Amino acid sequence: MPSYRFLVNMMKRKVGVILSGCGFLDGAEISEAVLTLLALDSHDLQAVCMAPNEAQAHVVDHVTGEEVPGESRDVLREAARIARGQIRDWKGVTSDELDAIVMPGGFGAAKNLSDFASRGGDATAHPEIVRLLSGMHAQKKPIGAICISPAVVACVLGKQAKPTLTIGSDPGTAQALQAMGAVHQDSVVDACVVDEANRIVSTAAFMCDARLKDISAGIHALVAAIQNLLNSDSEAKGIDQ
Repeated sequence: MPSYRFLVNMMKRKVGVILSGCGFLDGAEISEAVLTLLALDSHDLQAVCMAPNEAQAHVVDHVTGEEVPGESRDVLREAARIARGQIRDWKGVTSDELDAIVMPGGFGAAKNLSDFASRGGDATAHPEIVRLLSGMHAQKKPIGAICISPAVVACVLGKQAKPTLTIGSDPGTAQALQAMGAVHQDSVVDACVVDEANRIVSTAAFMCDARLKDISAGIHALVAAIQNLLNSDSEAKGIDQ
């Protein structure tokens, strides 16, 4: 007989969490990633952590802020530190098995998931992130983007869907998102912006100079908005049936 815990986990909605390494200067922003996992658990959503199984763009010494020449680290193995080893190569994950997807920020989103850090409004996204986000969007499944990761969403869906996104209120970054086809909406750190038409939710997090408690509030608001979108789906299907 399957255990009660197993059956409960099978019933939980699954939210993919795309991690871009470990450390805000060259990977995923650790606080944002942990707060995302906490918010998902608080809303009884099951996190499915994933990352690229390949070398990150470069390695940065987080004490000095300088690049470490000649050193190489694998994004998946670095991200596994945050996920306590419960992580998958994103090539083995499909949009069909997920109910929603969320991307914490950190420069890894702009270096390992895309080349936004170097190319700005002319950026392109990694083919695997294109596959995942395009699949989620086509199936009308919610997408959450935190901190700088709305730039990745703009890379993938900007020209096609013209999503409304926020990175807070930084004019230069907002202009780059708009150059990729997105619509930028200024917001405060403890709130989120919901594009109901595209089912995309974003929050500024460390794009703002803010306290951790306020960043946490914004991420919890994002996850709550995703859950509301999922609940509205369930209600609509119940009516149809």
